Amino acid sequence: MASGKNESSFSRGDHTHEVPMELFKQNRQSLCDRLRANTKISKGSMILLQGGIAEMRNDSDHELLFRQESYFHWAFGVEEPDFFGAIDVDTGRSILFPPNLPSSYAVWMGRLLTEDDFKNLYEVDEVHFSDKIADVLKAKNPSVLLTLHGLNTDSGSYSMEAVFEGIAEFNVNNVHLHPEITECRVFKSDLELQALRYASKISSEAHIAVMKSVRPGMYEYQAESLFHHHCRFFGGARMLGYQCVCGSLFQHFCRYNGGLRMMGYTCICGSGNNSSVLHYGHAGAPNSKKLNDGDMCLFDMGGEYYCYGSDITCSFPANGKFTADQKAIYEAVWAAAQAVMKAVKPGVSWVDMHKLAERQILTHLVKLGLLEGDVDKMMETRLCAVFMPHGLGHMLGIDTHDVGGYPEGTSRINEPGLKSLRTVRTLEARMVLTIEPGCYFINTLLDAALANDRQRDFFVQSVLSRFRGFGGVRIEEDIAVTQTGMELLSCVPRTVEEIEHLMAEGRAQHQPLPQDLVTHSFKS
Repeated sequence: MASGKNESSFSRGDHTHEVPMELFKQNRQSLCDRLRANTKISKGSMILLQGGIAEMRNDSDHELLFRQESYFHWAFGVEEPDFFGAIDVDTGRSILFPPNLPSSYAVWMGRLLTEDDFKNLYEVDEVHFSDKIADVLKAKNPSVLLTLHGLNTDSGSYSMEAVFEGIAEFNVNNVHLHPEITECRVFKSDLELQALRYASKISSEAHIAVMKSVRPGMYEYQAESLFHHHCRFFGGARMLGYQCVCGSLFQHFCRYNGGLRMMGYTCICGSGNNSSVLHYGHAGAPNSKKLNDGDMCLFDMGGEYYCYGSDITCSFPANGKFTADQKAIYEAVWAAAQAVMKAVKPGVSWVDMHKLAERQILTHLVKLGLLEGDVDKMMETRLCAVFMPHGLGHMLGIDTHDVGGYPEGTSRINEPGLKSLRTVRTLEARMVLTIEPGCYFINTLLDAALANDRQRDFFVQSVLSRFRGFGGVRIEEDIAVTQTGMELLSCVPRTVEEIEHLMAEGRAQHQPLPQDLVTHSFKS
């Protein structure tokens, strides 16, 4: 059941951020305001949302760690599974429908919360157990039930539409709600921005802890562990918001220091050539490589607090000292990130920001001697997509790749690199996004470019050959668009000098892990 809350707010302890239930009241109000302004929505309409469902691992009785469905969390802030929620569009009054658990569950779960408990906990107007949902809604007599059904343009999956026994007796519309609630989620309130600042702060501190501890001879998963520890211990984050690209040390640190309950995604902790694998760290590549002297590390990790996430990538040498080539590639990517952050403001096209980053990277690769020729012509041939095949960044919020990237009237651009953009919108104040340019040496893409009549002549192959196996560099910042520019939410060392100083400082404070740690532990 829910924990770490009082009657008006959520927190994981005095050392963590306090999220008032007012945040979700405001979200519900902003949604009702939008729906009332929509001439297609009739008087007497009610919104009906279904929360996430508790799931077991495969065919076992092992209950997976639950994370609330994102739209439901945005509207109600409920931590527990198997809820429904309703909102009267005309009045904004809210109703929660928790599951009516058998009394025997108290043996395993402790005291079962009552309807009044849930009402006070989540500050809604009414609470009725979900086995009464049909009767309660009939008494309300809505003109239409607005249910959630729509495409997530990032994942290609559809949202879960609310279903309960007896819903066939109601007039149901599943068309109007999704675009309106999605657009609400794009623009963050002041209280949401506070939660996102906190998640980025804790995650930034966790990245710093990892950078200070990493050294050749460690394993990627050990770095992941430290990140997790810091986020949870210091930030109250139990999960990561996405797949981290590093290892166990990163997870250990995030969970230990920030009170974050979850990570926003699976950590990406790539070293050496693994740093060129864009979504490294999944089950088939579980952050298991040993860090070698001379490896470049790309660690993409972010903690999640009360479902509000962060997404930060740091790139640095495993031994704490950049080589000339590592410095050149890193500074190309850093120049791209700086140029975009300087240009971001309301009214700016995200497509133009992507192209600005590409131009910076290509210009630096020409200076390095890896490319030669006219940068404008390189842009025409989409050459930078060979080095940066992904988009510049994405919306960030309750989901790491947050919704709203492609509203009605927008479409993907079918060109290399640009087709991977997660949004093509014009920026507006209160949007929260990542800025994450990168430069990678991926043999599949390089070989295809060298076989391309329009691209091959730009390469200086004698220089390119020494970058085969280099891996990649990505720098990812979290930003909020303001009325005049942007606010930087993430805060980690970014210049070559800052990174080298931090890592040298860490080596003076920490001893490396023994190489025979596991063997030694099990010696008879």
